[in-house]
Amino acid sequence: MEIEHISLGARVNHPAFGVGVVYAEDQRTLSIFFREHGEQTIARSFEGLHLIAPGPVVEVPEARLDMDAVKQGLEEVLLEITGPQRPIALARKWERGTMVMKPATAGLQSKEVPIETFFHKITMVRDRLRVMEQKINAHPVLSETDKAELQQYITRCYGSFTSFNVLFDDKDDEFVGQKGE
Repeated sequence: MEIEHISLGARVNHPAFGVGVVYAEDQRTLSIFFREHGEQTIARSFEGLHLIAPGPVVEVPEARLDMDAVKQGLEEVLLEITGPQRPIALARKWERGTMVMKPATAGLQSKEVPIETFFHKITMVRDRLRVMEQKINAHPVLSETDKAELQQYITRCYGSFTSFNVLFDDKDDEFVGQKGE
């Protein structure tokens, strides 16, 4: 059997990588997983690749398109790509620092929290607010007026968090509240 006829699930032998399994293919390449060498892309024109066993013949029944599943999948993709694309960094001056909370009442114990822990919690709240914002904007039942009103509450929440902007290394990551009316 020629390399052009290798299909998904086929077991192959490569002179340098050993035995592997084809997990993806296109007209020019095969993507093969090798136990010792991980994922490798091999050109179909490579003559050193030998077929050990063909892939299984699998009949895939024709599926009906479920629009709710498509919408949910699209929403998940949009949430993923609109989230932070790079890590949000704590300003260097706060690294390994400690936040100390002292009660006004004498004799009560202070509480110390690593700033990194506090910063992580603040950024998680922001990420959850962003997800809520997207869900509100995409909600099929809320009216545009309701969406705008809920959006204002979220903007006010962002404004409440501007006190913590001193923790961010990059100004673009800081909280932004409502700007003048």
